[in-house]
Amino acid sequence: MKKLNIAIVIVSDSRTLETDKSGKLLKKLIEEDGHKIIERVIVPDNIYEIRSIVSQFIVNKKIDVIISSGGTGITGSDGTPEAIKVILDKEIEGFGELFRMISYEQIKTSSLQTRCLAGVSNSTFIFVLPGSVHACKTAWEEIISHQLNSDTKPCNLVMLMPRLKE
Repeated sequence: MKKLNIAIVIVSDSRTLETDKSGKLLKKLIEEDGHKIIERVIVPDNIYEIRSIVSQFIVNKKIDVIISSGGTGITGSDGTPEAIKVILDKEIEGFGELFRMISYEQIKTSSLQTRCLAGVSNSTFIFVLPGSVHACKTAWEEIISHQLNSDTKPCNLVMLMPRLKE
């Protein structure tokens, strides 16, 4: 299995690295799958600050994947999708659809409240997840870990990485 370099971006106005349960869980799950965490940061729920840090990670040639958590709801302060969508070269629409389908089995119609998404920018995969520990666990275990595993058949995102610059 190919090992990837991953950055974690937690979007929150109240969490710290010590109190961030979602980021800690993502770090643990990612490392258990053999990937490497390059950065783990917390950024305020401000679209320009989110966009700035994610843009810095996009141009960092050492980072293959960015996973953000938080700011995907529908309240006034939730702006992660707006911050990220405009910097994507391509959106992977199926990710949000699949996540909401899986979430529906667990939380029923409450799943419609998430605006999670995924895409690729400058040959870097980006996943935008809700802030809850449960949502991060679901997204990683049910979708992302399989697609970031070069052994997943019939296909996976890792096998596309060499072709992203075409």
